[in-house]
Amino acid sequence: MYAAAIWDRKTHRLVLARDPLGIKPLYLTRQGGGIAFASEIRALKVLPAHDFTIDERGLHDFFSYGHIQKPRSIYAQVHSLEPGHWLEIGPEGEPEVRRFWYPRFAVNQALSENEWIEETRRQLEGTVERHMLADVTVGAFLSGGVDSSAIAAAMTRQASAPVKAFTVGFPGTSIDEVDAAARIAQHLGCEHIVLPLEPAAAGVMLPEVQASFDEPCAATAAVPIWHLSRLAASHVKVVLCGEGSDEIFAGYKRQRTALAAARYAPFLQFLRPLIDALPETGNMRWNYLRQNARRFRNSALLDSSFQRFFFGTQISSPETRERLYAAGFHDRQEHADAFALLEDEYFPDAADRKLGALEQFMLADITVHMPGSLLNRLDRASMAHSLEARVPFLSHKFVDWSLTMPRSMKLRGKVGKYALRKAIEPWLPPNAIDKRKLGFQLPFAEWFSGDFAAFAREAWNDSGAVKAGYLQPAAVEQLFAEHDRGVANHGRALYAIAMFSCWWQQNMASQPHRTTPPC
Repeated sequence: MYAAAIWDRKTHRLVLARDPLGIKPLYLTRQGGGIAFASEIRALKVLPAHDFTIDERGLHDFFSYGHIQKPRSIYAQVHSLEPGHWLEIGPEGEPEVRRFWYPRFAVNQALSENEWIEETRRQLEGTVERHMLADVTVGAFLSGGVDSSAIAAAMTRQASAPVKAFTVGFPGTSIDEVDAAARIAQHLGCEHIVLPLEPAAAGVMLPEVQASFDEPCAATAAVPIWHLSRLAASHVKVVLCGEGSDEIFAGYKRQRTALAAARYAPFLQFLRPLIDALPETGNMRWNYLRQNARRFRNSALLDSSFQRFFFGTQISSPETRERLYAAGFHDRQEHADAFALLEDEYFPDAADRKLGALEQFMLADITVHMPGSLLNRLDRASMAHSLEARVPFLSHKFVDWSLTMPRSMKLRGKVGKYALRKAIEPWLPPNAIDKRKLGFQLPFAEWFSGDFAAFAREAWNDSGAVKAGYLQPAAVEQLFAEHDRGVANHGRALYAIAMFSCWWQQNMASQPHRTTPPC
């Protein structure tokens, strides 16, 4: 993992490079006849005679996906060097950018199931061993799920002393995983350190987390990872994390949902009038089911899994954004064929278009969602506390190997990460990884109906974001009201509005407001 800058004093040439998966960030701005680079946007903003105006396309990304899609940023004048790329610039001419790595599926059918499981075990131990190289104590984040349990178990097989394992808990909520993590930690002989996270201080918690990010961030896992990083940093300087496993081993439910959507598309086309006619009722569970049925139908009617990826990773629907956005902002950003345009933008390669439905979704997860959201939140939340977070699943050599694995060893029926599960089964307590995946996230259902919802309203109304002109205040209030009544689940969209409000107050409230529409 790296973002590197190499200056050749003899030839006056600069080379910038970013690691293959985008674990570490590298931002660029070209203004005033020069180029500036940094690992944080805030380091660029101190430069004199440089402009930093809001990019409406980046803002649209945020309200659509909860983060800005790379290589864009929230500022029109700043973009990131993409993962697996290097840039070279000399004393004359334009910068030259080249790609040096890209994930390619190259399936190997020669191994038996048992051989794949054994090879998965060997590859996992190897990458964990390499990532444990350090002159300081190395700990682990442990959520109790497959990914973090695999890392912790492999670490205990290498370590000469008990591994320090850190877990965040949500007492009294449906997603508290402390007991599951404690059972695994005890079995592995780890020193288990738990942080109970309560929702009471939302007015402190959310602004504090958002302040660690240069851009508005509505990743729900950012809050628990930020607090867990603060806890871990008081014990160790380095932790190993399980990020990346879902992307390379087909572990996401949304990947399976996209497969089902592709399979049932003709049937759902026939049922379209019936699904459209489902009535709104006073029953919250029915209304959520109605909302999800329409989402599944809309996903099924798209043309490819690349398009289903962009549809499925949204935190708000096009219909919700049409209600929320101010008229001019909406007209400039939303298009009837938006998902087809995104496919053309991010996956123009004809070879990628020939991939199967699952492989298309996985490629999009690896190259778009992971560097834009998953790795960005981990880097910002951990580095806020000077904690080095390493990701053994995302060594590019390990990723290259994983892409040779047949689909049947990744996805078996409704079970993702099949070979990984089987590989680590002997290392863990019986049935330890059979439960539903939760991972690091916020308990929205329990928290957002209380103090969080009240803070979100307050942040929106008091931050100055309400006057920015992007969202319609009446529509925002309507979303709060519908969520409160259980008519629809707007939790992710309202959380995004709250975090945008925090970011606006911290970065824009004291500055004259200017916006730069996209070209």
